[in-house]
Amino acid sequence: MTPRFEDLSRASWFKSTHSDNGGTCVEVTADLPGVVPVRDSKDLAGPALVFPTDAWRAFVAAVQAGEFGAV
Repeated sequence: MTPRFEDLSRASWFKSTHSDNGGTCVEVTADLPGVVPVRDSKDLAGPALVFPTDAWRAFVAAVQAGEFGAV
């Protein structure tokens, strides 16, 4: 079971260096062990999706391998 994190206000969020695409970006933080929160960079006070670290790594690897096609 993934632990809940209610307060992400102290997290150090960052965007990919490849994300300069007109403002449709997400930010992630690596501050929390075992999970990777993801949020919309245009809605900093909005909700974050929280993924287990292994699931996030698998997603990033699939994107890098082109498994979702060109974006």
